[in-house]
Amino acid sequence: MEILKTRPVPMGVANDVMNGRGTDKELGYEQNLAVEHLTKFTRLDTKQAEKLMEEINSVLRMGAETLVQIVNIMPKNPDEVRMIFAREKFSLKEDEVAKILEIVKKY
Repeated sequence: MEILKTRPVPMGVANDVMNGRGTDKELGYEQNLAVEHLTKFTRLDTKQAEKLMEEINSVLRMGAETLVQIVNIMPKNPDEVRMIFAREKFSLKEDEVAKILEIVKKY
């Protein structure tokens, strides 16, 4: 198998992909663990996740990996948002953190 392209996706999308593969053929041990993890910890379905990503991206431009982490973690307080951005070369202003939290609360 050759990997042509990789991109970060929210857990809802990964859950759909893995569940779709499970119906086609039997999954391996690691894949079953991944499906179990995704089933347990996915908070938004694919449509909701994509809508949330679009809404956040329309307000603040950021990398795809960071955006996916916000959707997967669904931060509830400013410290959780700052934790997601800790590895970035910039820091968010208080009003930007508040905008992210306001958008996430809708979901």
